[in-house]
Amino acid sequence: MVNFNFTDIIWIFFLLVTVLPMVQQRSIAMRRINILRRIEGKRSSRVISLIHRQESISFLGIPISRYINVEDSEQILRAIRLTPDNMPIDLVLHTPGGLVLASEQIARALQQHKAKVTVFVPHYAMSGGTMIALSADEIVLDLNAVLGPVDPQLGQYPAASILKVVQQKKINRVDDNTLILADLAQKAIFQVKDFLKSILLDKMPADKAEELAKALSDGRWTHDYPITCDKLREMGIPTICNEMPLEVYELMDLYPQPAQQRPSVQYIPLPYGSDKKNMNTRV
Repeated sequence: MVNFNFTDIIWIFFLLVTVLPMVQQRSIAMRRINILRRIEGKRSSRVISLIHRQESISFLGIPISRYINVEDSEQILRAIRLTPDNMPIDLVLHTPGGLVLASEQIARALQQHKAKVTVFVPHYAMSGGTMIALSADEIVLDLNAVLGPVDPQLGQYPAASILKVVQQKKINRVDDNTLILADLAQKAIFQVKDFLKSILLDKMPADKAEELAKALSDGRWTHDYPITCDKLREMGIPTICNEMPLEVYELMDLYPQPAQQRPSVQYIPLPYGSDKKNMNTRV
């Protein structure tokens, strides 16, 4: 019979709460890499995942939000640089949005890639995520997945709503801070609309691109308004509905764990050659 004293129990508890989670995280990370390799082997492409989740930190249950930031854009731009011009790129995208700068950098880099770019959206890609999706040659959505408007947000308020307040009130009844915000809001809406038009010109005539860019950025809808696959097709965006690869769902299943344990962007960090030697699937 084994007897444990209080110190032994403390050490066992310490190992359980520190070592075991690390082993589990390592196992999950390897399973993600294997799925990325499987998709790359099937599609002969570079696969990148940009996945943000609303999660809890450890056992404390403190909610945190992930969003597109400059670190994400740096990692994705590096992955694109490591990809040959003739190799397609597949981006698995799940995000509530994020910084305009980072989203524009990712979208521009994907648009400039010479081979085909496909964005897979298994659940949602809102705001900046929509901007990134629109830069692709093809968008693949789950039957119930959605994109969203790209209207800028200044702090907790939509830019369009700030402008509306200033327009509806007499100027002498508007404080200086609100007037400054209104000036920034007008510039932000123009900037986003102008960029959206530039990436939509690859898909439609200039007048249609102007109209759609305005609709997505001028705040006519709420920021979480769902743009479905059918609506995207009506807008003239090349979209495939309900043909999501099974591996994408498997990849999403491996993400409901504390965010600080893993990066939001993942890809296999190798410069692929055009001879396809690196495309063999291995597990």
